[in-house]
Amino acid sequence: MALFARKRDNAATATLEAPATTAVDPALAALTGEYTIDPAHSSIGFTVRHAMVTNVKGSFTEHEGTLRLDGSDPSRSTASLDVRIESVDTGIKDRDAHLRGADFFEAERFPLMTFRSATARQLGGDRYRVTGDLTIKDVTRPLSIDLEFNGSATDVYGNERVGFEGGAEILRSDWGLTWNAALETGGVMVSDKVKLTFDISAVKSAPQA
Repeated sequence: MALFARKRDNAATATLEAPATTAVDPALAALTGEYTIDPAHSSIGFTVRHAMVTNVKGSFTEHEGTLRLDGSDPSRSTASLDVRIESVDTGIKDRDAHLRGADFFEAERFPLMTFRSATARQLGGDRYRVTGDLTIKDVTRPLSIDLEFNGSATDVYGNERVGFEGGAEILRSDWGLTWNAALETGGVMVSDKVKLTFDISAVKSAPQA
């Protein structure tokens, strides 16, 4: 993911242009490496319209992923994310069981939702758009995620962290999630549009000997 155009803690700010013509910011280059997403300090959520009048929010509490950052050429960075469907949590047990079942995710048959990045580009400032493949059940389709870089820091345990947050909108029917129920007053029980949210903290791995 080409997300890292600057480093906090009074580091110099750099705007990334074509690598062939723009000097590399040393603070940016220092971020190069492998990172592991920290699930204890990250969240992956969703919001969907219910009965045409309100929003239901939920999250997936179990997920793991990696980032490969190239600070000298951020466009070569990559990201991988695996989300365990069984961990879906909307705060209502019966609703969560319905989501895991045959009407929606079929969690026993398709236990993971995955995202694999392909390209990234800067939209301006600290905003980026990452495009890749999202797989839900047995359907893989392209997805673009708009993200904002939140900076980098060293935590109290000496771990170097990077963080970002953002989101995307999908039509769940594009991934075969078509269950619904008609309302007497018109409309449907569950909207087709779903908003996805990402709030990620990732820890840099120690270099291999």
